[in-house]
Amino acid sequence: MAIRKIRELGDEVLNAKCREVSKMTAHTGELIDDMFETMYNEGGVGLAAPQVGVLKRIAVIDVTGEDPYVLINPVIVKTDGEQTGWEGCLSVPNKTGIVTRPNHVVVKALNRDMEEYTVEGTELLARALCHEIDHLDGVMYTTLVEGELKDLRAMDDDEDDEEEDE
Repeated sequence: MAIRKIRELGDEVLNAKCREVSKMTAHTGELIDDMFETMYNEGGVGLAAPQVGVLKRIAVIDVTGEDPYVLINPVIVKTDGEQTGWEGCLSVPNKTGIVTRPNHVVVKALNRDMEEYTVEGTELLARALCHEIDHLDGVMYTTLVEGELKDLRAMDDDEDDEEEDE
């Protein structure tokens, strides 16, 4: 396994639509392992293949640190409800913005063994599923942000200032 370089906003690969995966190969299995290692190393909860420069419909997600998902050729089949909250992305370091997403999502995908399965998620998992599948279609969350992106470092400084005031 290896940590891969994460492509950042402005890299053309992040705006490209990914190709479907037709079979599991040793190279694809290695990519999945590397994506998990990269995601965990960077402290993320999801990572899509184009974020490491590969135009394949593969995403990995782990919002709890204990329940990892491999999503190959994922498709959202149902959404309902709504949630609005802060969202970030490993490809847009130190930035966050307010995004409205479905609060409940059902996704069909293939697992690492190329077997179809269904993932159903609410709240953070629903947000992560939508976010990563958007990546596979060349859509960055920055196009969905309501208002402006905020700098996380400035927000941390504001919180430090508030603590000092108390």
